[in-house]
Amino acid sequence: MTDAQLEKYKVKPGSKVNLHKIDANEYKQYSGTKEIALEEMRSLNMRLDELQKTQHGEKSRKILIVFQGMDASGKDGAIRNVFHSVNPSGVYVAHFGAPSRMELSHDFLWRIHQKAPANGEMVIFNRSHYEDILIVRVQNLMPKKVWERRFHHIVDFERMLFDEGTHIYKFYLHISNEEQRRRLQERVNNPDKHWKIDPNDFKDREMWDKYIESYNDVLNRTSRQWAPWYIIPANKKWYRDLIISNILVKELTKLKMKYPKPKMDYSGIIVK
Repeated sequence: MTDAQLEKYKVKPGSKVNLHKIDANEYKQYSGTKEIALEEMRSLNMRLDELQKTQHGEKSRKILIVFQGMDASGKDGAIRNVFHSVNPSGVYVAHFGAPSRMELSHDFLWRIHQKAPANGEMVIFNRSHYEDILIVRVQNLMPKKVWERRFHHIVDFERMLFDEGTHIYKFYLHISNEEQRRRLQERVNNPDKHWKIDPNDFKDREMWDKYIESYNDVLNRTSRQWAPWYIIPANKKWYRDLIISNILVKELTKLKMKYPKPKMDYSGIIVK
């Protein structure tokens, strides 16, 4: 896919997006079929593996990839499919659920900062620090003055990470209300998927519009050149994965990472 096609999904700083007006079922940026896309994914998987191995060997950059989205938007599936071929060495997935009592006794970014990548690491956030705006706002867990100032704290936090060598890519997986209903019903109908169901999922569904409003604010107010948001149409799982993979391969290639120089000239050495 071309750079221009992929740029369509980036939230430009200062822009005003409205998720109600964005088609979660869109896939026409791609001219091929689902079968061709799955074949292309194999090549992208291998290329992403090469890029990650180079980053891990170089050990001078940090990569943070954030996944957010409504319940059943496919965060787990996207992580599994996009990073299918990536060597687990140097790659970590951090999950952020409800904070523990210990975590609540610190500032809201304390638990997040501990999971941020070190040099040579690629860390994937399955949910993230943005939950501390989204959840507390929609469910009225804290007064507005608390979650409102967190917008500034998060922007400053991500800027600090970037200044210290962290490259940040944030993906909002955008599904429709009807697609969420279908996926949740599929889980209900399949006993093997009951473990994935949280009773609160059904309560949260009743607050769909409030969550969308909150996400609109997050996307509009925290997308920066150094930490951009991408809105990924996610009704079609294959298209979701294809777009995310293309964006990551394109952006990581731009970093022009290289393996470190060898400590000596090994040419001509015969190992006995």
